[in-house]
Amino acid sequence: MTENLFPQADPFDSGFLRVADGNEIYWEASGNPAGKPALYLHGGPGSALRSGSYRRHFDPQKYRIVGIDQRGCGRSRPLVTDALGELHRNTTQSLLADIEALRTHLGIDAWLVSGVSWGTTLALAYAQAHPDRISELVLVAVTTISREEVDWITDGVGRFFPEAWQRLEHASGRRDGERIVDAYARRLATMDVADRRRAARAWNDWESTHISLDPNWEPIGQRFDERQSLVFATLVTHYWSNDGFLHDGKEIRRRLGTIGHIPAVLIHGRRDISGPAATAWHLHRHWPASRLVIVEAEGHGGPLSMAQMRAALDAFAPGE
Repeated sequence: MTENLFPQADPFDSGFLRVADGNEIYWEASGNPAGKPALYLHGGPGSALRSGSYRRHFDPQKYRIVGIDQRGCGRSRPLVTDALGELHRNTTQSLLADIEALRTHLGIDAWLVSGVSWGTTLALAYAQAHPDRISELVLVAVTTISREEVDWITDGVGRFFPEAWQRLEHASGRRDGERIVDAYARRLATMDVADRRRAARAWNDWESTHISLDPNWEPIGQRFDERQSLVFATLVTHYWSNDGFLHDGKEIRRRLGTIGHIPAVLIHGRRDISGPAATAWHLHRHWPASRLVIVEAEGHGGPLSMAQMRAALDAFAPGE
């Protein structure tokens, strides 16, 4: 299966929704205003919607496609880097409240929810908090941000890239007994702008490295400018250091029974070294209404995985 995209559907509506703690969340809607509601959750945390290419995986004749820039990134305001004193208020629970506020604002009763990478963790947490608001789930590059997953991506993967991991560790400035991710989260939350920039560059170099075995690899630096890179590093380390604000990081796995009846497609690359397929496999084994698709030739997302995403969305689309 190869990627076959729909034409880019420009938003027919967009705006800023004022939510808690002085935040304004950017949202946009495209496709068919009378179509089946579908929410897309971007990765990161902190990657944002960017070009809006996510829309091309949804049939614009059948879906009312909604996207948001999550709190603190993209076009939402304030950016996390402009409000570091409020960083402690940027949590998974606050993002779930933002999503619910938007659903209510748009008058949507229930919607299909899709996401990629961190977006899958957020989608799963949202579904477990509000199962009656979900019609289906389509998840690509599945993660749950458990402590085990975070320790693997920040330490265990270093077995494949020992030189790069040594640079990451050396540049971390970690204190005795401090995890690498905690050291970077601490530094990126300080008011020392120069040190924050150094920490962001070192962190994003590691992010580029641990995904580099993917045949579709491109450096993180090609995705973001310096300001976006700082936002990304700040939010990623903040969430990872806190186990995704999901208690011990295993909350999603423990609560699978709350969503076991919801139809879902879990799509994951076999060559995803930094986020092994074991997470998607475990969820599928304990999720009766799910289907697991392993993409043999890809890592953390990519055109073949996104083609599978489109196929799943087409299957869940309303008939003629």
